[in-house]
Amino acid sequence: MANNVLPSFNTKDIPFSLMQSAWSKILNPLISNPINNGFALKGIKLVSGNNVINHRLQRNLQGYIITAMYDSFAQIYSTESQQPTLTLNLNASAPTTIDLWVF
Repeated sequence: MANNVLPSFNTKDIPFSLMQSAWSKILNPLISNPINNGFALKGIKLVSGNNVINHRLQRNLQGYIITAMYDSFAQIYSTESQQPTLTLNLNASAPTTIDLWVF
């Protein structure tokens, strides 16, 4: 993964140098937040019981958010994945379709 911080440019321009410092203090925490390095998975069909989902991050999953649930209400929780760089395991109490934000 790329270094998630704003680049700083060497300059003799004092105001610009101070602005770079101020910007980086504000923006670097936002840029480096893992939730910003994710994407949406739409229309994931879950069956009752264990479901293995390819999260497509090419790295260990840090978290997920269920952004929508269709068809029926189900209790959903994650279980340990045998391949954390590739998959997310979700256990559902009932068949349903969900949208996820994975990061």
